[in-house]
Amino acid sequence: MNVARSSGWYPALSSLSPRARGWLENRGSLTQLIQQRCHGDFRVKPVFQSLARAFHDELAVMNLRRDELALVREVYLYCGDTPVVFAHSVVARENLLGAWRGLSGLGNRSLGTVLFTNPVVKRTPLRFKKLTPAHPLFSRACQKLQAKPSSLWARRSRFSLHGQSILVTEVFLPSILELAL
Repeated sequence: MNVARSSGWYPALSSLSPRARGWLENRGSLTQLIQQRCHGDFRVKPVFQSLARAFHDELAVMNLRRDELALVREVYLYCGDTPVVFAHSVVARENLLGAWRGLSGLGNRSLGTVLFTNPVVKRTPLRFKKLTPAHPLFSRACQKLQAKPSSLWARRSRFSLHGQSILVTEVFLPSILELAL
């Protein structure tokens, strides 16, 4: 069985506005794109970073056992005072001593900046999912929102460096659509 299909993450988007599609399908640095649209009023606000269990739909992608701990980092990307993206990353604990050893010290710096400035880092194709309240990332992403939407679009891909992977999931908050693309 295809792992991506069984977890509900798909290689293509459907029934989406052209503006939303433009944000989700962009394969460049999302951080850089938001920075350009915010004219320097961009910031990263970390909200969680710890060894924790990966979500069920991340286990096979990251080759983790259900009880295995990984470094989980969650941040909001802000344009001014408005959160526009919730980002969630997972890296196997053993890789914190290898390719991703600097990850735990990022603080309020963007992971995207690290990933897109290193020409050796490789990225898998994007996968997409419409998150609903049933998915654990939905409620985590909605924590800074005034009103909870019925669903949120997310994308994820794996980045690898020297054979070691990090899974990055970006949840697009409704306010991203207010930024010109």
